[in-house]
Amino acid sequence: MDVNQLQKRFVDYTTTLVQEGFLDDQFNQLQQLQDESNPDFVFEVVSVFFEDTDRLLNELGKTLDQQNVDFKKVDAHVHQLKGSSSRSLRCLQQLKHEYSLVKNKLEYLFRLEQQILAAGGSIPTWNE
Repeated sequence: MDVNQLQKRFVDYTTTLVQEGFLDDQFNQLQQLQDESNPDFVFEVVSVFFEDTDRLLNELGKTLDQQNVDFKKVDAHVHQLKGSSSRSLRCLQQLKHEYSLVKNKLEYLFRLEQQILAAGGSIPTWNE
């Protein structure tokens, strides 16, 4: 696939992610901080987010699996994840599902980005 096709796919996919609510202007602002001196900036920031979220979801799941649930720990984990507290296992399952969707979609976006760069192209910008 040539660079122009990859760039079009990237823009189309990014637009879809915006329309579906997975990306917003904050992601666009994050992309604007990326430059030639740090071409993997967005990928690195999002990767740290994925690692932290994986760890927090695992810790939260283990805490909820205890016979005597320590809701202070649950509250602390949930607060770190969403900025507010919830003690519902259903909320945790929904959060895991939404996180998985976001992670898969952004990983695909980054694969497209790498293909564009490998083909000698530049990452196109987008606006909401």
